[in-house]
Amino acid sequence: MKSTKLRATPAARALAKRLGVDLFHVVGTGAKGRIHKDDVAGFNYEKKIHITPLAYRIAEVHHIDLNGVTGSGHNGKVMKEDVLNLIPDPAIKAIFDRDELYGLPAAASLKATTPSVRNEAESVPTIPAEQGDTEVIPMSMMRKVIGRRMSESYFGAPTFIQTWEVDMTEMNALRAKLMDPVKEKTGKKVTVTDLLSMAVVKTLMKHKYINSSLSADGNQIIFHNYVNLGIAVGLEEGLMVPVVKNAEKMSLSELVVAMKDLTERTLARKVLPDEQSGSTFTISNLGMYGVSHFTAIINQPNAAILSVSSTVKKPVVVNDEIVIRPMMSMSLTSDHRLIDGLGAARFMTELKALIENPITLLI
Repeated sequence: MKSTKLRATPAARALAKRLGVDLFHVVGTGAKGRIHKDDVAGFNYEKKIHITPLAYRIAEVHHIDLNGVTGSGHNGKVMKEDVLNLIPDPAIKAIFDRDELYGLPAAASLKATTPSVRNEAESVPTIPAEQGDTEVIPMSMMRKVIGRRMSESYFGAPTFIQTWEVDMTEMNALRAKLMDPVKEKTGKKVTVTDLLSMAVVKTLMKHKYINSSLSADGNQIIFHNYVNLGIAVGLEEGLMVPVVKNAEKMSLSELVVAMKDLTERTLARKVLPDEQSGSTFTISNLGMYGVSHFTAIINQPNAAILSVSSTVKKPVVVNDEIVIRPMMSMSLTSDHRLIDGLGAARFMTELKALIENPITLLI
C-alpha cells in the first residue's frame, strides 16, 4: 500500500536504488510532491556528514555517533569543538582544549569549560593530604607545546607505519673503522646515530615525497630540495627537536660535529629557537635505551618520521644457513595524505640496503 502512494520519476528511482536512499524519506519538489532525480541527489548530499579531519579522528577514536549532528562550521561542517561537546569525560576534553594547550592562564580556561568540568577542575588543588602521596603540579610550557603538537599530529593526520629489520653487521664494522680517523679529525666520537643519519639524508634526496610537507591550507605539496634533519632529544622535563640544517651538503665528519654540537647545547638548554624549526624529516632513536620496538608520532609539518630501536643479536637465515647477526628494528610513520605504502616501502628498501652495505656513505 505504501509504495502505491509514491510519486517519483524513473531517474529518481534509479538514483535512489543506486545510492540506497529510501524514497519515502525524500520530499519531492515536482507536481503533487513527485520526486525528481535532483531531490534524491540533494537528499543524499544532506545526509553526508561534513567534518574536519581532526574532528573525524577524535570521533572515530572515541566512538562518537555523528548522525544528525549539525556542526558549527560553514554549511554545518562539524568542527573539533562540536565533537568535544559530545564527550562527557572532562579529562579527555581537556586534552583537546585549545586554550589550555596554548598556555592561557588557568582561570581563562576554566571560564570556557562547562559547569561539570569547572567543578572537577576546581577540585584538583583541594585533594586532602590524607588521600595519599599525590602531587599536583602545573604543566610546563614545554609539556603544553608537546601535548598540543602531538595531539594535532596524531588526530589530524592519517598515518600508517612500516617496520623493517636491518642487519647491522656491516654498519657496526664501518663504525669501528671510522672511530679513530673521525676522532682524530673532529675530536668527536662517531656513533651509530651519526651513520644512520648520514644514510637517511642520502636516501631522502632520492625520495622527494618522504622529504616533503603539506601546506597550511592542505592544498599544496611542498617538496624540499634539501634536508633539514630533526633529531629528537629527550630531556628530563620533555622533548626537543634540534635541526641540522642543509645536512645533504655535509660530509660525515661535518655531520658528526653538527649533531654533537646541537645535541650538547640542547641538553644544556642553550639551543636557539631558530635551531629547533624548519625540519623536513625527523629521526627518533631510542635504541641506546634498549627499546626493542616503537613507532613515533610525526613531527609536523614533516611527512614522516623514522623510529630507531635497539640492535639485538638474533638468529637469521643467510644463504640458507642460520647465523647470528646484530639486527635492528626501525619503523617509518608516514602521513598518508602525502605518502603511499609503495613510496614508503621504496624508501625503506633503499635505506635498508644502504645500512647493510654502508661503504657508499663515504663516496
